[in-house]
Amino acid sequence: MKKIHIGILFVFFLTYQSCKEYGDIPFKNIPKEFSVLNSVVKNPEKYKVQVIYTQIDRNENNEPDFTDFNFNLNDGTYFYPASTVKLPTSILALEWLNEQKNEALNGESIMLTDSVRPSQLPSNYDSSSLNNLPSIAHYIKKILLVSDNDAYNRLYELLGQDYINNKMKEKGMQNTIINHRLSMPMSEEENRHFNPIHFRTISGEPLLDLPARQTQTIYANNENPSIGKAYYSRGELIEAPMDFTYKNKYALSDLHGTLKRIIFPQKFKLEKRFRISEIDRQFILKYMSMLPRESDYPKYGLPEYYDSYSKFYKFGLDKSPIPDQYRIFNKTGNAYGHLLDASYFVDFNNGIEFLVSAIIYTNENETLNDDTYEYEEIAFPFFSELGEYLYQLELQRKKSKKPDLSEFIMGYN
Repeated sequence: MKKIHIGILFVFFLTYQSCKEYGDIPFKNIPKEFSVLNSVVKNPEKYKVQVIYTQIDRNENNEPDFTDFNFNLNDGTYFYPASTVKLPTSILALEWLNEQKNEALNGESIMLTDSVRPSQLPSNYDSSSLNNLPSIAHYIKKILLVSDNDAYNRLYELLGQDYINNKMKEKGMQNTIINHRLSMPMSEEENRHFNPIHFRTISGEPLLDLPARQTQTIYANNENPSIGKAYYSRGELIEAPMDFTYKNKYALSDLHGTLKRIIFPQKFKLEKRFRISEIDRQFILKYMSMLPRESDYPKYGLPEYYDSYSKFYKFGLDKSPIPDQYRIFNKTGNAYGHLLDASYFVDFNNGIEFLVSAIIYTNENETLNDDTYEYEEIAFPFFSELGEYLYQLELQRKKSKKPDLSEFIMGYN
């Protein structure tokens, strides 16, 4: 991102003043240097863009206070949430563990997944873990570090649709439906069946056995959403919109709400929080913010797994190392022309913190599954410029108290 000269900083100051005085989101006076961001916000229907930006102010006790600004937010507008559904599934796996009331059963316990239907796949080995065996904790690491699909599927099979969807509604997130595995061509009926799972100690002693299960409830998008004008299915072009009735749904307000609940649980009533221990919360935060190169098990190396592999705001497609002063606690998603990122952005050197969640859809030819999306031309630059724009806005914003961000300095070794 280019250096911001004095004139642009003045525009940031005016934008901030307008935002505070009139309660409007700061998207009306974006400096022209942010060309992609300007183009997108001027064409919200084309790009189906939605943004939630949360300013954070601290009081004398370092307690946070939120001010939310929304751009084109509409929980009734369907978009495909892609891998962002992995964040609540990961957190809920730890909540489920806590509910078992079994001191011998924990996130590091060996988790063996069986299969009893032709569509199901077993999982009894994981070469990326230290002991070559799968566990809930290791699956969560893979999800939060590089958005591993198989790891998500295993936690989905553990919890089942009823548990996930009921828990999200209990916590106040009413616009979420999680009803399928990822990257597995499986019918909606098959996705309602869940594998048997066996938890074992390192010596092979039984801890818990879950039989094959299924849900009788049909979790579907009642509005029968469709996207595009055509799509490819098994190599054949179908000249019709793609049906998303039985696809996951995760409204941006629910995604942002999940982010808020894991970063700042104290801001919510007890019944609206995730019921996990502080140790478990720190575990989630550690791997939300960890860069792929900082992990040993699993190990993710260059050049494939660069620092911004799953850190879209401000850094976008820049493959340079992210400076140590920044930490981004986030979850991204990318599928069918959709690009998403929900982040808590921190600059320790300058005492900056803010929350931002956004969705953009780039599919000029309106054809899905043709691998022709404007990710590099529009979507990634949009996130890079949005992150930089909000960061510069925060640099100019006056705060009565500088935040103590030491809570978010994680150990990564």
